[in-house]
Amino acid sequence: MKLAGGQVFDSTKGFILRDLCVENGLITQDADSSVDVSGCYLIPGLTDLHFHGCVGEDFSDASAEGLRKMADYELSRGITQICPAGMTLSEEILTDVCKTAAAHKAAGPGGAELVGINLEGPFLCMAKKGAQNGAYLHNPDPAMLHRLQVAANGLVKLVTLACEQPGAMEFIKGAIDDGVTVSLGHTTANYDTAYAAYAAGARQATHLFNAMLPFTHREPGVVGAAFDHPEVKVELICDGVHIHPSVIRTVFQLFGRDRVIMVSDSLRATGMPDGEYPFGGQAIEVHGNRATIKGDPNTLAGSVSDLMQCVKTVTGFGISLEDAVTAAAVNPAKVLGIYDHVGSLDVGKNANIAVLDKDYNLKAVLFHGEVVSGAL
Repeated sequence: MKLAGGQVFDSTKGFILRDLCVENGLITQDADSSVDVSGCYLIPGLTDLHFHGCVGEDFSDASAEGLRKMADYELSRGITQICPAGMTLSEEILTDVCKTAAAHKAAGPGGAELVGINLEGPFLCMAKKGAQNGAYLHNPDPAMLHRLQVAANGLVKLVTLACEQPGAMEFIKGAIDDGVTVSLGHTTANYDTAYAAYAAGARQATHLFNAMLPFTHREPGVVGAAFDHPEVKVELICDGVHIHPSVIRTVFQLFGRDRVIMVSDSLRATGMPDGEYPFGGQAIEVHGNRATIKGDPNTLAGSVSDLMQCVKTVTGFGISLEDAVTAAAVNPAKVLGIYDHVGSLDVGKNANIAVLDKDYNLKAVLFHGEVVSGAL
């Protein structure tokens, strides 16, 4: 099938008016049949490496059926690869979460491809725990991380760390040995401590600005330390609630689009009506696009926007579609080590494609070359 006449995303040249060919589930040089997509934008399927749930389900429930529903919903929204995030919970519960994910991966039940697990907790600090459950916080523990990695059959790709906690530097080394990328977050670390953690091998920042010390002219904290390590990438929640539009524009300018990873941090309330929902042993309240801890309207608990919504949202803030797609498709795929087969529309890669109309609304989703949502 030839998708003809659309604006095709190119990771180096931006959007180019050309045909995009798909055969046998892959992007190819040529194809026989043709479908007119004039006026549309063709982008690679997105990868969300930090989201907790959607459509009433949460990854931390360790429910096989719930994970399948989440994968189906994400795929319908053009998020073709997922790396769901666990919460701060007991090791017993997190072990069940990891085993459920490993079983899902082995079974291949459909929906967006599960490409990893993101352990947002429990190695965080009390002062910046945010919506995480403080009862389950745990000092950095390489042996515990290794046990969870074994339970996950190697699927753990990311772990958040408060690097000021005792044993943090040894934890970073252990995580690297286990093939896990350390991301600094939910932390009171100052610049020097964060700089040392990045020098020791941490390579990411969890939802930049949120749940960390502010970036100021005398105390730059994690934000400044991340900037001073060019190999470090930073997550940014782009739902229009967690980060002011001016700050989003600043981060793209400061770090450059190749170092920004857009994430949704979405909750089980995503795709659901307003109301009250469980969240990591607590309760949250959702009103419109804002989710907060019940009884604490000043503590955000994550977002209710999926990653494709975030892409459209930031274009309204002045971020180009090209930069947004780079941050939501290219960069997360590179971080997770899957860029060899997804994350761009290069020949030979999986034909995971999102088709947007002229207003950047999702029109259709192709997964391995088949239309699985919407219509061309």
